[in-house]
Amino acid sequence: MRFRLKYVSLATAGVVALALSLPVLGQSSPESLLPPGFGDPAPAPTPAPVPAPTPAPTPAPGPVSSSPTPPPSSGPAVRDSDSGTSVATSSPSSILDLDEDSDLSELDDALQPQYYLPAGARRSLGQIGVLSENTGGIAADGFGAEGGQYLTNLIKNLNGPIISRWASILLRRTLLSKVNSPDNVKPADWVAERAWRLLLIGEAEAARSLVLKVDGGNFTPRLYEVAMQAHLATADPAGICPYVQGGANASDAPTWTMFQPICASFSGEQSRASALLNRAQQNKVATGIDYLLAEKTVGAGFQGRRAVTIKWDDIEFFNNWRFGLGAATGVEPPDRLYEQAGRHVQGWRARAPMLSRSSRMKAADTAAAIGTLSNKAMVDLYAATYDDPDVSDDLKARTSTLRQAYTNPTATGRIDAMRSLWSRSNGALTSYSAKILTARAAARIPASSNLGDGSADLIASMLSAGLDNNAARWAEQVEPGSNGWALLAVGAPNQAVTINNEAFDQFADNDDSSGQLKSKFLLASLAGLGREDASTVESLSNDLDVNFNATTKWTRAIQSAAQRGQAGTVALLTAVGMQGRDWNAMSPLHLYHITRALKRVGMEAEARMIAAEALTRT
Repeated sequence: MRFRLKYVSLATAGVVALALSLPVLGQSSPESLLPPGFGDPAPAPTPAPVPAPTPAPTPAPGPVSSSPTPPPSSGPAVRDSDSGTSVATSSPSSILDLDEDSDLSELDDALQPQYYLPAGARRSLGQIGVLSENTGGIAADGFGAEGGQYLTNLIKNLNGPIISRWASILLRRTLLSKVNSPDNVKPADWVAERAWRLLLIGEAEAARSLVLKVDGGNFTPRLYEVAMQAHLATADPAGICPYVQGGANASDAPTWTMFQPICASFSGEQSRASALLNRAQQNKVATGIDYLLAEKTVGAGFQGRRAVTIKWDDIEFFNNWRFGLGAATGVEPPDRLYEQAGRHVQGWRARAPMLSRSSRMKAADTAAAIGTLSNKAMVDLYAATYDDPDVSDDLKARTSTLRQAYTNPTATGRIDAMRSLWSRSNGALTSYSAKILTARAAARIPASSNLGDGSADLIASMLSAGLDNNAARWAEQVEPGSNGWALLAVGAPNQAVTINNEAFDQFADNDDSSGQLKSKFLLASLAGLGREDASTVESLSNDLDVNFNATTKWTRAIQSAAQRGQAGTVALLTAVGMQGRDWNAMSPLHLYHITRALKRVGMEAEARMIAAEALTRT
């Protein structure tokens, strides 16, 4: 299913050369300019608990450098989409520009919008989002009657990376959905928290598209702050210009001050831009490379004549300002600075069209594994790289191997090429991304018993991109108790393979994962999906020493949300329960409740893909 995020271009005619560029500004000190949470901090070894629904005040913006019920589905699985946006429906969908309806939230008198619209012409704050239920989003009432403070607390409780690619894809769809604005929180702040979390899972374009669904006159200080970050993450300095005055009134962040000369330059007011830039330099609003990047961006404006050389040799810290302005002006930060940033920045990098293909290819593996790049987006990137004369020989060789995986005239030749890609690295993210890369190539291999358990890799590859019907064709070829059997037991649209104690015991006997975690995940998924009866689950649970009857604050919250049919709340709690650096941090108890709750709210396809991913990545 193809998805293209539509957004409103705010660039002026004089900045066409800077299309889609810019980040947020920094201070003169060398500390990171990334807002709170942008350091990809190491999470606790177990998923974070659910926050209490007690209202929590929305933090005021500060300088950028400060720390900031449908029935269960049995249809096809969600597919990872071309833009990285997945869909929980079997019908073709696309992201459309949607209309909004009525009223305005109260604004502080100090916040002056950049443009003025009569009340009747402004879009409603009652429902804000990009995806409708018909275009891949959740229902407008997907959060039920949950209060805004509780929901924003859930979003803020996502402190670390999300283990599961499919949970991240589900979270993206949920945050982008056009849903009813909850009570007890300003609608613009509700949008800001959703967009902020999209940035932190690598979805810069999605975050910007969501921000642009709110009229400037309805912005709050928090939304100004997030809008700045979203435009920096997409390297789009021109896009933030309509909000600069309002942002400067709402916050004393130095980025707003530095954007004034940049936007004056984009408007062709070079004399004013020079005066503002000189004043910022005298006041030391930004110094060093942060100032030089602003000066270089000014020089890229209409009739700009500034020649500025950027040298990264002595720069020790990464920040959004350096990424955004550097990418916008063709002086991207070096790899050693990217290494300081969280995984989400690789998502921004992989999808940034102004960067070189070599740079985007370096980020592609991480971006795919965290859900930002789909199979088709990866293949398109590889195809473009194949024809690029400026990439290295190693990249040429890899893209050539992928070409063989899809086009070799024999199945054996295609499989050999796929295996070469799968074995390219032992790194967890790279290894899984290779499966995503070859998903549609694997789907073209005829089902055959001659492959033995080697078919498990093909099945895992197909399921990594949601090609569950293709994977199910192998049901009669896999041996009971094999890895391929286990993947189809949880990942196929229907119960395609026979599930019994004998097959499960055989799988468990061959399980070499630490503490038989893979067998525990298989049992948790079968129980959550309702594909194993209660007495058998209890017996096998005792054998594996797991207790699915245990309860925690989080388990009670997700099951309560599922009982109320709140698909959106379940999706948020799924993400909360799947935080960590790798699958060893995942609890079988949590996987059981996640698959069970998702199935109950009509997201069985997502539950199956998460279950299959758990087996693939353990």
